[in-house]
Amino acid sequence: MILGIIPARLKSKRLPNKPLQIIDGVPLLVHVLKRSLMSKKLDKLIVCTDSMKVVDLVKKYNLDAYMTSKNIKNGTDRISLFLKKNKKRFKNLKLVVDIQCDEIFLNPSYLDKAINFHIKNIKKYDVVIPHTLTNEKNNNNYVKIISNQVNDILYLTRADAPHPFRSKKKPFKRHQDFVTFKPDFIKKFKDLKNRNLEEYEGIELLRVIENGYKIGTLQFKNDSFSINTKKDILRSLLLIQKDRLRKYY
Repeated sequence: MILGIIPARLKSKRLPNKPLQIIDGVPLLVHVLKRSLMSKKLDKLIVCTDSMKVVDLVKKYNLDAYMTSKNIKNGTDRISLFLKKNKKRFKNLKLVVDIQCDEIFLNPSYLDKAINFHIKNIKKYDVVIPHTLTNEKNNNNYVKIISNQVNDILYLTRADAPHPFRSKKKPFKRHQDFVTFKPDFIKKFKDLKNRNLEEYEGIELLRVIENGYKIGTLQFKNDSFSINTKKDILRSLLLIQKDRLRKYY
């Protein structure tokens, strides 16, 4: 089974109640759910949340949602703890896909490409993070990927990196908002100890590198648009009118 999990919490600092924000008549979380269901590779899709409001919303669409602790700091830990406590409920997992609940324009074909890439490289990588290229500078809200020529991720940072000290400037590799995990690895992610870089940069997936595990990446052509602020919501109201997938749900 390839399992998709959308972690959704309501206490976002920049945009409270983000999953419930209405865009084009539909809650943001539902946009992400509907697009994820268009994937040809996901066998099951669930939501992990800290709010009964989210559970009730998801159940209105006859989909699965589960309550998790309000004290969990990030989505990856939320998924890790949930799967660790529900081993018997989800058996024979081949891959787990963490899909962020703010990806209103999620491309389901990109989900499938990432899944295929990780399955093909399942012995090589514990985690796969897709990326796109961007020339945007001085924005620490998105994570930059530093990788080598064979798609191994060497580091993740909020800084503009790598720095073009002895060569012409190249686009940055921008971390996209869904990640694939080996099932055995994601279950133990919450318990990994080394976290100095993670705490310094504020990037939980640095925990993977700090503890000696391997992350791979693949490049997508088009950047995604995630919602983090009220300004992003206003922009999405315009963009969704031209979105090619909106008519299907």
